[in-house]
Amino acid sequence: MRSDNSKTGIAIDGLNVWFGEGENRVDAVVNACFTVPEGSSFGLVGESGSGKSTILRAITGLTPTWSGSITVMGKNLGRSRDRAFYRTVQMVFQDPYASLHPRQTVDHVLSEALYLHGFDNPDRRITQILGDVGLSRSFRFRWPHQLSGGQRQRVAIARALIIEPTTLLLDEPTSALDVSVQAEILNLLTRLRKERGLTYLMVSHDLSVVGHMCSDMAVMNRGKIVEMLTVDHLRALKATHPYTRQLLEASIQKRRETAQ
Repeated sequence: MRSDNSKTGIAIDGLNVWFGEGENRVDAVVNACFTVPEGSSFGLVGESGSGKSTILRAITGLTPTWSGSITVMGKNLGRSRDRAFYRTVQMVFQDPYASLHPRQTVDHVLSEALYLHGFDNPDRRITQILGDVGLSRSFRFRWPHQLSGGQRQRVAIARALIIEPTTLLLDEPTSALDVSVQAEILNLLTRLRKERGLTYLMVSHDLSVVGHMCSDMAVMNRGKIVEMLTVDHLRALKATHPYTRQLLEASIQKRRETAQ
């Protein structure tokens, strides 16, 4: 992890998340600890079921059974989340086909977000955010079935950003997209973070995606963080934990097969 004087955007300390009680209890996250400096991008990487997305759900209040400390922009979070929280923190989900209501136009989706958070000038804001995510004004009154997967994810990003949050939680935002489209969305997210000074907490099973987006990461396996490292150390093949090395070898092999 880097040591600097940046303000803390997200701080997770001793986080435990579980489902069920007694003999049926399943510990999904065990004693997770990490910090994300304000304006930076931090990755949680690991295989499916490792607890990555569960941490995001705990932050957003979607998982009620947890203990430990969750702090966002200096505010320690309790069990409930108020409107002010969602004004600050927004989430972009994995599946662009499930995240948009099939009977709502792009205009309805974006207008609703503005209405819920008390923003005025919807016409100007919608036109501007569509341009920011690389969509023309002609997309405003289209239906989800008229959009490609990449276009749907751009709309989902626009919906998250139109209320001007400081923090985005990214839950595998490109895993459901074609490889060629994945790069476009990752580059878009990188540009938007720099332009808006956003803080990202990103979940992915793909080391190359995290390496593209993030400067620091935590590797998770079976609910536990097994290694913390910078992306520079990852690229220099300086991972020390056997599980991280296993993920790294698989990622290298995948790139070789793709290049053939």
